[in-house]
Amino acid sequence: MTFPKLVSLVQLFERPRVENIAGTVTDELSKLSLEKSIRPGQTVALTAGSRGIANIPTVLRAVIAFFKKIGARPFLVPAMGSHGGGTADGQRLILESYGITEKAVEAPIKASMEVILAGTTSEGYPVYLDRYASQADHIGVIGRVKPHTGYQGRVESGLLKMMMIGLGKHEGALACHRILLERPFDQVVRSVARSLRSRAPIAFGLALVENAYDETALLAAIHPDDFERREEELLIVARRLLARLPVHEADLLIIDEIGKDISGSGMDTNIVGRKRAFGNNVQNDQPRIRFIFVRGLSEKTHGNATGIGLADFTTARLIKAMDYRSTVINSLTAGYPENANLPVHFDTDREVVDAALKIIGLRAPEQGRLVWIRNTKHLSQVIASEACMEYLLAHATPASAEEPREMAFDRLGNVVPWQSG
Repeated sequence: MTFPKLVSLVQLFERPRVENIAGTVTDELSKLSLEKSIRPGQTVALTAGSRGIANIPTVLRAVIAFFKKIGARPFLVPAMGSHGGGTADGQRLILESYGITEKAVEAPIKASMEVILAGTTSEGYPVYLDRYASQADHIGVIGRVKPHTGYQGRVESGLLKMMMIGLGKHEGALACHRILLERPFDQVVRSVARSLRSRAPIAFGLALVENAYDETALLAAIHPDDFERREEELLIVARRLLARLPVHEADLLIIDEIGKDISGSGMDTNIVGRKRAFGNNVQNDQPRIRFIFVRGLSEKTHGNATGIGLADFTTARLIKAMDYRSTVINSLTAGYPENANLPVHFDTDREVVDAALKIIGLRAPEQGRLVWIRNTKHLSQVIASEACMEYLLAHATPASAEEPREMAFDRLGNVVPWQSG
């Protein structure tokens, strides 16, 4: 088969960024006058999630230093629902893979899957809370605000979700996702968060927003009473800064890696489309990708291949590398077993590309609209076929391109990484 010729595109995105992470964290927390409510000797439980958030060890270390300075005793709790195989050791391992260790942040990490039932909402939804956090004098909620991969609304991923799912651990995540199969996300997450705020000593929130280059664009310390209003405002910013594919339609999207450190669904559906969860509330303007081919897993996902069910094709080596149990636990907790479904897979990349391009419709394989990315978190460089250039030129995408070249495969039949220049 003759494969499409490819070009390398360099995309330009808006790029606000925080230059002094630790200093900005301190300045933001100082605005809340927390020393008036948090006394010397009191404990402060801080959330540390399972996503690959930019600069998160630096952020956590700065928060911990701030509370130590006022005489408090901060510690971290892994706040990540069912991730890490639903075990305390697995969740500690995830934090370590992000550089979040007791030595690095200079504070204890208290990992447990035990929770308490903190009460119920007015609708009867259960509200769970990590046992260690429940024993603390104060709780600080630290998390990234960004568009969710399954829900759409004025509040998506952020501090409220961290309270509902992260602090709820596996039991809370399982209970809430069952509710979300039949109830609107916005209503449920607000109700659970409000209930938790009324029953637990939530002292503050620290929200992070990232730019399209996986950098910290914004940091904001927030009083609990302002969580909902500020999160709505920050989501607007996060959505504006989100990276995008250079095309809206493609025949084949090749993704080098997926993983929980990249997105909750392995690949960000805000970028690739297929935002199919909770089908009564999805975007109508999603990218339209005919086939998705996932080549492998990220190192920091620790074999969790949640979201592989969004793909149409993969490799035998990915199947071999995945931790099936961890993937299934995560997918079942979310209420979507199809996230763990295995796509059509072949031994080599060449076999996959050949099979996919043969069934793209009336276009010949060499005319296929092909896009190739590292992952959905890094889109400043994108490889695309010549057939995509007409769309790019018509939409004036800010990009620079090299001369077209053939797709190269090594002796094992797998694609050779693109080298610019």
